[in-house]
Amino acid sequence: MASLNLPALPPVSSPESYVQAVNAIPMLTAERELELGRRLRDSDDVTAASGLVLPHLRLVVSVARNYMGYGLPQADLVQEGNIGLMKAVKRFDPERGVRLASFAIHWIKAEIHEYILRNWRMVKIATTKAQRKLFFNLRSMKKSTKALTPGEIRQVAETLNVKESDVVEMEQRLQGGDIALEPSPEDGEEAPVTPIAYLTETSEGPAELFEREQTEAMNSRGLSEALLSLDDRSRRIVQARWLAESDPKTLHELAVEFNVSAERIRQIEAKAMQKMKKQMATLH
Repeated sequence: MASLNLPALPPVSSPESYVQAVNAIPMLTAERELELGRRLRDSDDVTAASGLVLPHLRLVVSVARNYMGYGLPQADLVQEGNIGLMKAVKRFDPERGVRLASFAIHWIKAEIHEYILRNWRMVKIATTKAQRKLFFNLRSMKKSTKALTPGEIRQVAETLNVKESDVVEMEQRLQGGDIALEPSPEDGEEAPVTPIAYLTETSEGPAELFEREQTEAMNSRGLSEALLSLDDRSRRIVQARWLAESDPKTLHELAVEFNVSAERIRQIEAKAMQKMKKQMATLH
């Protein structure tokens, strides 16, 4: 049996060096891809799986670049795409006559889509299947930055097989963007007028006020107790990723800090969040 001569991904210190590293890995020929695919399918060969994954990391980077407009770290988009790539490799059937790149792109996009929908700042931007279609296609289908005309709305609705009202609603959401409720301390004396300056205060009765204060206190105590239940590394990851007041850390940055892979950081984070969720649920 011939040696696989697998490419190796050298250590990287930044997203830019990662991109350079993956672009330097040679692509597979159709024959080589077929050989590795069969070895993975027939004997669950982990080395063969690596041989399929590494040359396609550049594909993930290419796909992830198309989603940079959502304000999320490129390193995290790439990491999520890599998860999709690994899922595709696991399900790849070399005998179907379809190259892995063509098969994997669906899985890569699916993971990135889910990550964006979980983390983009606009609350509940896309909760239905129709809204998801519009969320990821409306920007590219628009011919200009101006509002859609009735004819364009109708055309988009027909192309994506959604309601015209859904098109109008999603366009309004995407154009609205995020608005800070309060001015940032960094703005200084030139801070812009924000909604907090003119929002009317809704009055609360004694019962409502008491209930709200009790709920807030319980949630705050529950969060503190949930954090204390974590080990030091898990607590640091959760705080750096989700509780930082500014500049939250990316998976890649934390991977460098703890000298592990970004995938390992993602696993620790997911396990910690699940543990915290269970801990806080006992308070309700």
